[in-house]
Amino acid sequence: MEDFRSPEELFREEAEKVKKMGKEYGKYIPIVIAALIIIFGLTGSVYSIGPDEVGVIQRFGKFVRTTEPGLHAKFPFGIEKVTPIKVKKIFKEEFGFRTARAGVRSVYATRQYAEESLMLTGDLNILDVRWIVQYKVNDPAKLLFKTRDPIGNVRVLSEVVMRRLCGDYTVDEALTTKREEIAHLAQIGLQKLLNKYQTGIDVVTVKLLDVNPPDAVKPAFNEVNEAKQERERMINEAWEEYNKEIPRAKGEAVRTINQAEGYGLDRVNRAKGESERFLATWEEYKKAPDITKKRLYLETMSNVLPGAKSKFIIDPRESSILPLLRIGEKGGEER
Repeated sequence: MEDFRSPEELFREEAEKVKKMGKEYGKYIPIVIAALIIIFGLTGSVYSIGPDEVGVIQRFGKFVRTTEPGLHAKFPFGIEKVTPIKVKKIFKEEFGFRTARAGVRSVYATRQYAEESLMLTGDLNILDVRWIVQYKVNDPAKLLFKTRDPIGNVRVLSEVVMRRLCGDYTVDEALTTKREEIAHLAQIGLQKLLNKYQTGIDVVTVKLLDVNPPDAVKPAFNEVNEAKQERERMINEAWEEYNKEIPRAKGEAVRTINQAEGYGLDRVNRAKGESERFLATWEEYKKAPDITKKRLYLETMSNVLPGAKSKFIIDPRESSILPLLRIGEKGGEER
């Protein structure tokens, strides 16, 4: 016999079956819910911090502590939140250019960043300055809670410091001798501003990569530089010649003066010696005039005769010259 039950009876029958099954399995629902809570609680309470990171813990949004690298536990279900901050990584910001792909042969973006790189120098010239700033995080709490845009702050403050420093130097100084000084002062000035605004950032280095005049004036600027270099070369050559000739002339003058002083001293000493010898001879002459006269004659002749080539003996009583005697030859006897 066919069952002709109404839809209401069939619905009540199915409801009774579901109600009966709910009573059988309902006792397991709290256990399942508790298990899920435990699983989600354990999953949300354990976290890991990388070797180059520091974990910043917030409890209901308030900073409470930092954690070192490794596994740690926290309150789950959003009570505590962890934010990992890289404190050992060196970050880099580029100004006036962008690196499209880094590598052994880096590729740079073709776009020009004149709004960043064009600087006005102290002598009212324009320079295209490109530099980098390398920095790292030294205080994660300040980085998260004391500043809203750390990277933006680094970029804006770097431009402020670099523009101020370029305005303190002439274009020649910025291009040549003062580049290292500008980079060093920029690092010091940027660090002072970052500390003042409590950004939690340490500047590692500021390096000027390229300092050039703008492309529009490069040819004229190069001509000016070439003229300056030629002038410097000529000045250096002149100084080189000066440094060679002046010391030599001074040396010649000193040598001539010394020779003159030596000659004068020699003549004075000789004159003194001659006068003293004459006085001594005069004293002896007064004692024995004939003997002294004969001695002087003989001494003079002994000095004069060796230098004479031909010698003649003349008898004052004779009117003619005696035959030449070979006095200067050996023995004075051969004819």
